[in-house]
Amino acid sequence: MKPERLAREIIYQSPWVNLYLDTVQFPNGFLIEKFHLLDFPRAAVTAIVEDGSENILFVCVCRYTSGAAEWELPAGGMEVGESEIDAAEREVLEETGYMSESHELIYSYRPMNGSANQVFHVIRCRATNFIQEFDRNEVSETRWFAKYEVKQMIKDKAITDGFTLTALLLILQDQ
Repeated sequence: MKPERLAREIIYQSPWVNLYLDTVQFPNGFLIEKFHLLDFPRAAVTAIVEDGSENILFVCVCRYTSGAAEWELPAGGMEVGESEIDAAEREVLEETGYMSESHELIYSYRPMNGSANQVFHVIRCRATNFIQEFDRNEVSETRWFAKYEVKQMIKDKAITDGFTLTALLLILQDQ
């Protein structure tokens, strides 16, 4: 059994995010008359891009929401009909200029399942050739970090992006 939507009021809609005010009844009869739901029409991916020396490729992105330029893993929304692997490969190329190979889906999760339906996929891959400039409208800089540097950045609380932290903790937990 699952909760049932009884009514929906549209607060805001766009191709990227929607906000709905739903009336929801749970299987036990509990009723929430004003449940705010953030609806993300497309899933998203992040890519843990490694080189032959097990360094990890980061992008520096200027974020309006935090008012800061932050080191993050390449990431973005999936296009309609695109697989998780295809989306990761595209995002890596767009945001870093590198081709990538040996893609592996290592985890999928819902980062805000109490208020949003967003799905996020973590892909691990290896960089191959640098073939083009990265998208300077989205990324200000790229940089390879050694795993010990990444661990120190986490310890120093220098990485604040939740998607990046989740992906890194998944691969660094046993090291």
